[in-house]
Amino acid sequence: MSADVRLDAGASRPLDNRRGVVLTLLAFAVFSGTDAIVKLTAVRLPAPQITLLVTLAAFVVLCGYAAVTGHMRRLIPRQPAVAFLRALLLAGDTLLIHYAFALLPLSEAYLLAFLTPILVAVMSWPLLGERLSLTGWAGVLLGFVGVAVALKPGTAGLNLGHLAALGSAVLFALSLILLRRTKVEENDEALLSTLFVVLIPLALGVALAHDGLLPLRPFEAVLVVAGGILLLAGHGLLIRAFRIAEASLIAPFQYSQIIWGCLYGALLFSAPIEFHTLAGAAIIIVSGWLVLK
Repeated sequence: MSADVRLDAGASRPLDNRRGVVLTLLAFAVFSGTDAIVKLTAVRLPAPQITLLVTLAAFVVLCGYAAVTGHMRRLIPRQPAVAFLRALLLAGDTLLIHYAFALLPLSEAYLLAFLTPILVAVMSWPLLGERLSLTGWAGVLLGFVGVAVALKPGTAGLNLGHLAALGSAVLFALSLILLRRTKVEENDEALLSTLFVVLIPLALGVALAHDGLLPLRPFEAVLVVAGGILLLAGHGLLIRAFRIAEASLIAPFQYSQIIWGCLYGALLFSAPIEFHTLAGAAIIIVSGWLVLK
């Protein structure tokens, strides 16, 4: 499977796989920045409240942008059933992965969550008619090996956290497949707004059911707004990437998030970058090259 520009026969629109890869890499770099901000804010605030506030900030920024540009109507989906189904999938993905984080070491939760590219590659054939070459499949599987090497997960006993992380990967994969099937006439802004409209009340309910809401300090408010902007930008980039490129080809570049996470960890939290992390990153880079061949 080459990474050139071609025509999507199903939707009669041009595909640009190389540009889709670039946008995907940028999206997961931005998502890693959001994760770093969440980690900074979580020193004092409970995780469900942070999810609520960051999502709310993203929604406010999106509405403000639409109001300034005179595009408020673009926030209303033309395909509400598809838009809200995707939003529900992503909301479920978020709640499940947060539950997994509470029960598992981060390395094990991430490792299971990063099954998403493999699931996308498997589901893209029957659902989208997209088939990876043998070289592409080798790249997808090698990328997962690279993630395992970089994360160096332990051997904790199986519990509901593992099931939650696996469920998160399945829901995220389904949301990406559904995004690829969304008609070109649907606005990107509507896909973003429906996600936030669904996630905000869910996050509020979880926050109130657990630790409640704590007052924000000024620095925390700044972090929340920055996290909201990055969250909005990350989802916007990912939506655009999956609408212009083949899902099975660009999904494996989610693995690049491990590299960004290590860089943010070193810069913001003085986390050491160990040899196994560098080895895993090198394997992930090679896997990306194989996928693009």
